[in-house]
Amino acid sequence: MKEEIISKEEFDRFMEINGEVKGVAFMADAFIIKEEGEEGLKRLYDVIEGLGFPKEDLDNAKLKYKKLYPIGWAAISLLVIKRLFNYDNEKFQEMGRFQVKTSSLVMRLFMKYFTSLNGSINEAPKIWRRYYTVGTLKVVECDEKKGYRIDRLENFNLHPLLCEHLKGYFSAMVQIIVKKEVSCEEIKCVHRGDKFHEFLMKW
Repeated sequence: MKEEIISKEEFDRFMEINGEVKGVAFMADAFIIKEEGEEGLKRLYDVIEGLGFPKEDLDNAKLKYKKLYPIGWAAISLLVIKRLFNYDNEKFQEMGRFQVKTSSLVMRLFMKYFTSLNGSINEAPKIWRRYYTVGTLKVVECDEKKGYRIDRLENFNLHPLLCEHLKGYFSAMVQIIVKKEVSCEEIKCVHRGDKFHEFLMKW
């Protein structure tokens, strides 16, 4: 266990969280290569492997993106990235936006389901479930003319870094639909004592 990156207590706490997540939802390989180069990705892999992530999965891109893992790995990987590369919140938002814009899987989903803002509203819960076995995502308000939308994420409590990542991810998804710059603010958060997360997007 690499105590200088993540303590055993932190690791055990994350791994006790119920739920699973597909590797594609938390692997940030392309972003790390863009920002830190191949050597940066190797540093990240060395730490994650040292914490117990299967080496054979790291060596097999198709496997690690499609396979379900304990959801704690999503928090662990983001925390390792923060501590290795000293990323701030904006960097994690940038990571979320980058993953949307460069993912062929996300683009295929948009072509199939997100042809309109209303279409994305109806499909959002189903799309969330493709990646996470816990949590419920729903659109609670949307006004295309006034240029805003509020997404609510319920029954999901992982780590504040994932909130920052989702702010970038959600804003990039909506931006593809409305074809305008989109900002995202987390107006409610379980890490601030609220019962659920709410993300306000404006354009």
